[in-house]
Amino acid sequence: MRVVAKIGTASLTDAVGVIQQEMIDGVCDQLATLRASGHEVLLVSSGAVSAGVAALGLASRPTDVPTLQAISAAGQSRLMETYNRSLGRHGLVAAQVLLVPHDFVDRRQYLHARRTLVRLLELGCVPVINENDAIASDEIRYGDNDRIATLVAHNVAADLLVLLTDTPGLYTADPRTDPSATLIDVVGADDPLLSVAATASGSNRGSGGMASKLSAARMASWAGVRAVIAKAARPNALVDAVAGQPVGTTFLPSGRSLPARKLWIGFATNVEGTLVVDDGARRALVERGTSLLPAGITAVRGDFDEGDVVDVLDQQGVAIARGIALADAATVRSMMGRRTSDLPGDVAHEAIHRDDLLVLV
Repeated sequence: MRVVAKIGTASLTDAVGVIQQEMIDGVCDQLATLRASGHEVLLVSSGAVSAGVAALGLASRPTDVPTLQAISAAGQSRLMETYNRSLGRHGLVAAQVLLVPHDFVDRRQYLHARRTLVRLLELGCVPVINENDAIASDEIRYGDNDRIATLVAHNVAADLLVLLTDTPGLYTADPRTDPSATLIDVVGADDPLLSVAATASGSNRGSGGMASKLSAARMASWAGVRAVIAKAARPNALVDAVAGQPVGTTFLPSGRSLPARKLWIGFATNVEGTLVVDDGARRALVERGTSLLPAGITAVRGDFDEGDVVDVLDQQGVAIARGIALADAATVRSMMGRRTSDLPGDVAHEAIHRDDLLVLV
């Protein structure tokens, strides 16, 4: 079995950002056990920024992007030192892999990343993956590691994604505020995976939270990958998840399998605006898989640019699709409701091309 495991900052570091050697040793012990059992394992690890805060003696986590990116470089090296030392106890070699969003969007980069990761597995290494925060062109939370882990799982055709976090799994409500909250053991592929309320961030040290993990689990399901959310501190959580034991919350895979680009459009990007369409356009998108033409657009909301991701809503306000706009908001407003034959030749005749559109219903 090929397994991608992800562990978050709140599980790896203490309140001031110091890396917790005991936690990393526990995870690496499990990785070694899986390797000895014949499984292939890749680890997506957060913690670079928090470790950088501790390394530089800062009183708190900065909020400005340039500083966050700079300190991540200081923390990343210390994070890898810890993994090298811990995996070395088992005779395993850690291999650092730093990725950026472009690596999943550009087809050539996507295939290059796959070749590198698969070759590392063939060589017996344990890839330790993180977003390359120090040079990321967008905000440091643009692609939090829950989503990165799912895209990696898709990239290498993993059988299982395990998201190790500081909570036991997905609850019916926030257990910190609702004593009646109960753990959800299994989420079916047809269940509305994002219907349960979740906070955006579980701690002030990381960039994820349960909402991020729900989104990642939905991505995994749509990519045909089984996903598990489990408590990192639970003994043998990763090993038991691979063995199919009841650990945390399991998200069953769906029958559909999306290309990485559409996964990224659907779940790993910032939505900058909204297009509302009439019933005819809705049928064309949902039933026939067409591009979105200006004639079917009835309203444009937000101030987005060409190349930004926008939501597509029907007349009832239900999100039916998400895609990359071929023109900015002002241009789409000038085009909406007009037939293709009535549009000038110097503007795109489609609002969203079908290759850049993910139907959500």
